[in-house]
Amino acid sequence: MRIGVIGTGRIGTIHANTLSRNREVGSLILTDVDPRRAQDLAHRLGETAAPGTDEIFQWGVDAVVITAATSAHADLIGRAARSGLPVFCEKPIALDLPGTLLALAEVEKAGTVLQMGFQRRFDKGYAGAREAVRSGRLGRLHTVRALTSDQSPPPPEWLPLSGGLFRDTLIHDFDVLRWVTGREVVDVYATGSDAGPGMFREAGDVDTGAALLTLDDGTLATATAARLNGAGYDVRMELAGERDTVVVGLDDRTPVASTEPTGPPPADKPWPGFLERFGPAYEAELCAFVDVVRGQLANPCDGREALQALRIAEACEISRHEHRPVALAEVPDRLT
Repeated sequence: MRIGVIGTGRIGTIHANTLSRNREVGSLILTDVDPRRAQDLAHRLGETAAPGTDEIFQWGVDAVVITAATSAHADLIGRAARSGLPVFCEKPIALDLPGTLLALAEVEKAGTVLQMGFQRRFDKGYAGAREAVRSGRLGRLHTVRALTSDQSPPPPEWLPLSGGLFRDTLIHDFDVLRWVTGREVVDVYATGSDAGPGMFREAGDVDTGAALLTLDDGTLATATAARLNGAGYDVRMELAGERDTVVVGLDDRTPVASTEPTGPPPADKPWPGFLERFGPAYEAELCAFVDVVRGQLANPCDGREALQALRIAEACEISRHEHRPVALAEVPDRLT
């Protein structure tokens, strides 16, 4: 098959490398807003560079992988849907709910495939947690604690384009919370702090956030995020039940230090960022997409799944601004 890759930045480069090695993929066409970047990557991989997005569709491809700027996602998803092409797209579909719903409507009208890039669904630790919950090993689940902490803040110019901490960072925790537990969030209470560098305040964002979420079976979950976690990149999920407790992301690279005399030593090489922590998961989700295109696998994360994670993030933003609990029922899941 021939796959078009739109966007050759960090994630686009990783996905192009994965696809180029996949024996089911015959060739790639790469494009980017920076033509030189696409050309350089195409040269390294022995693939073809296109001067622009138009050529991706004009030259003929069997599927499209979208890793372009977030602001371009919805339009590109719609264009691929109208062309009858299956799409893999990095999250989010759009930075707002109306744009997301419009893009999903185009996909559903066309009857095409949209697989979203929530790579934690392909991480072995999260898969193990899902199995522990679904098998009954934990008994009745009563508490979930999730966290995502970046070691270094993003560039200041990117913050106004990111959608904010809840939509950009914690949306991964919201998605995988639903995936691991099999439950839906019914209400949230969220808050945030902008006590860090001024660039967060200037962007109308926060550098630290926390949310309390109630699931539809009464399970309580917390999700926290931070942009400046000096110890390293830290992503974990703790699930506690009446029979047992399990933790995702606890290994010899977890950037935590115990104050107990007999506690484990600090990590020698803590995770520096998401690309290193989730490298195998990023590869697995693209290999899954190839199998979806071939008709060998059901879509593991469609656009409606991404919508539900975004609705939780939207509810958290409303809660943060209005200082009140917000029911998910307040956030629409369809066009009116």
